[in-house]
Amino acid sequence: MSNRTLSIDDRIYGYLCDVAVDEPDLLRQLREETAQLEYSEMQISPEQGQFMSLLIKLMDVKRAIEIGTFTGYSSICVARAMPKDGKLICCDISPQWTDIAERYWALAKLQEKIDLYLQPAEKTLQMLLDNGAENSFDFVFIDADKQSYVMYYEMALRLLRKGGIIAVDNTLWSGAVADPNNTEPGTRAIRRFNEMLKQDNRVTKSLLTIGDGLTLVLKEFD
Repeated sequence: MSNRTLSIDDRIYGYLCDVAVDEPDLLRQLREETAQLEYSEMQISPEQGQFMSLLIKLMDVKRAIEIGTFTGYSSICVARAMPKDGKLICCDISPQWTDIAERYWALAKLQEKIDLYLQPAEKTLQMLLDNGAENSFDFVFIDADKQSYVMYYEMALRLLRKGGIIAVDNTLWSGAVADPNNTEPGTRAIRRFNEMLKQDNRVTKSLLTIGDGLTLVLKEFD
């Protein structure tokens, strides 16, 4: 018995994956292909992908945004959990990585659900706002450049409907955020975001110890 979150060693993690993760073959193939790439650590874990799929289904998400797509693992987890008329807007700047994503979207038959914008995410988010999409999205996933997290969060809040959720990845940053001697720019950016969010009384939030830390934010205002 424990009254705090367990420390997950390799033995417990292996057991978790064996009994609780049901990863489709296509996602496994994508994860294995991505593992051969530089920056492969940017891909979310299979248990996080499965959790996000469950969240999308529980919320009956029909309109979603992903900020930072990489090779497409998380976008597939989100899009395949949405209804047939669902739409996912993907924001990224790398054709090299998103070419892989688009290949797997086609294999998963999800092309009609996903619109990819290859440009800085803030430009796409502002385009959506300018086109009248404020308060219209159900879910936003933020997993891109850490120095821009606060900006992405504020723009996402404007696009999100009341009762919608923002999921923010890497908020534990491999534990580096808890090390006061770590002043690396990404670490400082995540600390800055976490400290900002703690003071944000407009929302309800919870930091989950899944993957590299996943913070869920519930918008409670119009």
